[in-house]
Amino acid sequence: MFFVLHKRHLAGAAALLAFLGIFSAVLWRGAAVTVFHEDTLQPPLPVVVIDAGHGGEDGGAVAEDGTVESQLNLAIAQKLREIFFLAGIDTVMTRESDISIHSEDAATLREKKVSDIRNRVELINSVENAILISIHQNSLPNAKSVHGAQVFYNATEAGEQLAGAVQSNLNAVINRGENQKQEKQIDSSIYLMRNITCPGVLVECGFLSNAAETQLLRENTYQNKLALTIAAGYLQHQFST
Repeated sequence: MFFVLHKRHLAGAAALLAFLGIFSAVLWRGAAVTVFHEDTLQPPLPVVVIDAGHGGEDGGAVAEDGTVESQLNLAIAQKLREIFFLAGIDTVMTRESDISIHSEDAATLREKKVSDIRNRVELINSVENAILISIHQNSLPNAKSVHGAQVFYNATEAGEQLAGAVQSNLNAVINRGENQKQEKQIDSSIYLMRNITCPGVLVECGFLSNAAETQLLRENTYQNKLALTIAAGYLQHQFST
């Protein structure tokens, strides 16, 4: 089961046009983007699989004010999909609502979580010429002052390069000042990133353990900024290599 973007998804895209100034500024910030002509033979662009982490009974991290990670992940993922549609990038969503994609025979919460993550891996690996962007939120209750967005990548060269481009833009737009972060290879214990066969990055958009950042993450404008910044990093990576 997977979802492909159709024209009916344009309903929410119009609101994003107000943010194209930010998008353009990030996209062209110190980077040259190659322009392709019709008479130039180019390999097909990857299909971006957008994974909104968690969902359904598995809400992921929960902030002190009750904000649930899975809902924020979905909101940002949907905005990212709409931006890619406007940019002519093909996308596939692992989920389009606040649900788990576990199999019907999964009964307990543990069984549902295991089934869900395995189904996500199967879905991602079924998409030809795919690249994964997985959206998550972080939490560090013992260090509530920690905030900011960070990118993790799987053990692929393309994943590492994409992570670098996205992290660079997040540092410029989201992690301003002294809050710069470095992209990192993800721990091998993370099942999804270990078992996918395509390049992939996981973006921790912020910390739900930080009250001020949680409030930002709840705001539509900030979600748009995150989605635009991630998309700009992807486009910089894709069209400059």
